[in-house]
Amino acid sequence: MMTLSIEQLVPIPLKEKLNTRTSDVWLKNIKASSSEYISIQAPSGTGKTTLIHFLYGLRTDFEGNISWNNKDLDQFSAEEKAVLRATEVSVIFQDMRLFPELSAWENLELKRSITDTISPEEASEWMQQLGIGDKKNARAQTLSYGEQQRLAIIRALLQPFSFLLMDEPFSHLDNKNTALAASLIAQIVQRNNAGLLLADLDENNFFPYHKTYML
Repeated sequence: MMTLSIEQLVPIPLKEKLNTRTSDVWLKNIKASSSEYISIQAPSGTGKTTLIHFLYGLRTDFEGNISWNNKDLDQFSAEEKAVLRATEVSVIFQDMRLFPELSAWENLELKRSITDTISPEEASEWMQQLGIGDKKNARAQTLSYGEQQRLAIIRALLQPFSFLLMDEPFSHLDNKNTALAASLIAQIVQRNNAGLLLADLDENNFFPYHKTYML
């Protein structure tokens, strides 16, 4: 079982600002396992995206410790971080980070082909399920924000993972498409026996959370 530990974490750029407010996350100790669904409620400006980037190892400008499976993230080599991201921790970025000049399908294939754990047929089925099955050959930059977000969600599911990190994954989706996307995520998270951590602006009931923290 994959474990995540956060100990006395504080982002250096926000350190002075955080002295004036309380948080359930910053400067606290949190432990989670891959059997848990965690909600981070994060009002604007409190470091929601920063937290996701810290956990994924993209930023290191913090004090405190982050550990995956009892190993400090700052002790991971570049190769070990690559393995962590390819096999244990997947992420849905708020800014989606698609390759704009590539087609929707090419964006998926870049991720899917790395581990080849999901078949092309199933990836195609997920596109149909989320209402973008007819967008396979469209360049990512021509898709609406909602279509891009659904594509980014599918891409994050195309690998093995024990934890799924999500940064406002449904911000561009209406209620219907949010429900469809959340259902697909729940299905694959359960199939992987994985956990999830979702950071969003407001309280939500997208998933049956075990723990909720106020950032």
